[in-house]
Amino acid sequence: MAPADVLLHPVRLRIAQAFLGDRALTTSDLREELPDVPAATLYRHVASLVDAAVLQVVSERRVRGTVERTYRLPAGAGSVGPEEAATMSVEGHRQGFLAFVAGLLADFDRYLERDDVDLGRDLLGYRQAAMYLTDDELRELIAELRAVLAPRIANPPSPDRVRRILTTVLMPGE
Repeated sequence: MAPADVLLHPVRLRIAQAFLGDRALTTSDLREELPDVPAATLYRHVASLVDAAVLQVVSERRVRGTVERTYRLPAGAGSVGPEEAATMSVEGHRQGFLAFVAGLLADFDRYLERDDVDLGRDLLGYRQAAMYLTDDELRELIAELRAVLAPRIANPPSPDRVRRILTTVLMPGE
């Protein structure tokens, strides 16, 4: 199954999102992050993501007679690239975007259910902006955004850093 097809499932999309920020996680770590997903379901979806090369095993260790694997999301595996997008049907894109939005809504709901929600303190925001750009201007903007974001995406975790998720959707308007 192609990575895009695997990521069309809302639970698998959430699992992939948990790895954003170059995180290495075990299935035990994932169970803590996704407590609403039954363990057997989580293991099955992780196996599907590994089979599709969306997740890779980066280490293994013995724990009480079993092997605990640590997984990582290879760079670019959690998104659909232009080549793969070109092969998807309109319905495939519709399903993929629906899974993406469902994952986004679930992330936002989980945030709102926390005991310490403070949108101002947490610098939470969502907005939409319209721009009039030629294709070349858009390519230039994308390159500039990559240049600005790349060093921040490369930041390692530390006690004074909060893991933040930046989600973008870029599409032509009417």
